[in-house]
Amino acid sequence: DTNAVQKAVEAFIIETHGYGISRSTWELLEKADKEKGLIIFTDPDYSGEEIRRKISEKFPSSKHAYMPRKKATKKDDIGIENATPEAILEALGKIAYTKETSEAVYTMADLDAAGLTGNPKAKENREFLGSELGIGYGNGSTFLKKLNRFGIEKEKFWNAVEKMRDK
Repeated sequence: DTNAVQKAVEAFIIETHGYGISRSTWELLEKADKEKGLIIFTDPDYSGEEIRRKISEKFPSSKHAYMPRKKATKKDDIGIENATPEAILEALGKIAYTKETSEAVYTMADLDAAGLTGNPKAKENREFLGSELGIGYGNGSTFLKKLNRFGIEKEKFWNAVEKMRDK
């Protein structure tokens, strides 16, 4: 993953080496968070999301970059190491910021109206919108939480929905 990202951008990268994040890695993450801030960029799979969750809990002001699965998959292998430099730049260009408030702007009714739940293409639609909005994939309830947590503006959301419908 590090090599792939470094082909796209010059950045200080902290590798977690999976779930078992060592004490020295936590200390390095804390130092980076205090001095520069963190961008969490993990593989678009279950393990990557678990690592993201762990880091986010400890550093809630972290920014998030999401790589769409389709752009990080080669044969049956899912990982950022499979993404092109262009796909990495695109994902980093859509960094999502966590909102300070927990006020919900979106409801399940919004997801239903957008075709993100309750229809045969819902999963595909959430994948498209997650990539378009830079918040990654999630099932209906997870996607709803991400829309609210990252403060996606209504106009941006509905513009992305129109783009999804036009594809």
